[in-house]
Amino acid sequence: MSITARPVSSQVLDAAIAWQLCLDGGQGSETEREEFARWYAASEEHARAWMQLGMLDQRLARTTGPARSALMRSREGVGRKVSKLGRGVAGIAVALGLTVFLGERLLPVNYWLADQRTATGEQRTIRLSDNTLIRLNTHSALDVRFDARQRRVVLQEGEIFVETGSHEDPRPFIVETNEGLMRALGTKFLVKRRNDGTLVSVLQSAVAAHPQATDKEMILHEGQQMLIQRHSLGPMVAIAPGTDAWMRGMLVVDNAPLRDVVAEISRYRQGYLGVAADVADLRITGSFPLNDTDLALKALMPTLPVEIEARTHWWVMVVASEANTTRKM
Repeated sequence: MSITARPVSSQVLDAAIAWQLCLDGGQGSETEREEFARWYAASEEHARAWMQLGMLDQRLARTTGPARSALMRSREGVGRKVSKLGRGVAGIAVALGLTVFLGERLLPVNYWLADQRTATGEQRTIRLSDNTLIRLNTHSALDVRFDARQRRVVLQEGEIFVETGSHEDPRPFIVETNEGLMRALGTKFLVKRRNDGTLVSVLQSAVAAHPQATDKEMILHEGQQMLIQRHSLGPMVAIAPGTDAWMRGMLVVDNAPLRDVVAEISRYRQGYLGVAADVADLRITGSFPLNDTDLALKALMPTLPVEIEARTHWWVMVVASEANTTRKM
């Protein structure tokens, strides 16, 4: 895979789209152009996202049909909101709601055309026709594909909790992702899309896990989880404490790297949230509210030598505290 084709995070891609809308047609102010230059130069991933966004525009120019129309309508709608609120920070804040999925290729419509989806920071519970209960976590999307032979749910993005319904229904209940298939065996379980694969965690009963590209299958039992990739199944391990805490509005971590904690909090807030490299490996244990990410970030400071650097509500970094920096000097 080329450097340009390597995946970037959804947060970085969101920011690149927002900057494109802000600067489109040369209408951005001098201050905005300077802010963009700093953003672009801050990370190789930022530059890569900007290049890939240009590649998407070129592909859209050569294609037709519902996929292109759906994405263009989405972007035009965001553009109109940006115009109403004015260019700059307010426009970027609105534009950050637009998400394009990036894997080995750009897939701009899976989220927007999904049967069910949640926005950033939103959770929602749905009940399917067979009485199965599904809870969607932040920025998640799924399609429901029930037919006479099977009950299939396709998780396009994000994370879901599944509690299967009627056990008398002879059709198998399957959750599908790009990486694999998870067949419920009368159970409660979690499925989470990650950059490195699909994580399945069994809370009750059992799940049969099957990679997309092989015939291998393994049964996970209550209290076990596994990372599924297209060609392989990862090791079976015990579920980490607090894996399902998001359903209660909390993030629970035990001796986790600060970079992982910040990355998880960032899934629940609009805009850019990052962590400085010199504090990213600090370890932390605790519980943090997901419905108030500002409070969650403030809760880091009594425990770690860090502070929150906020240019705006939409652009936040966790950095070393000034006192800690002074001691190092």
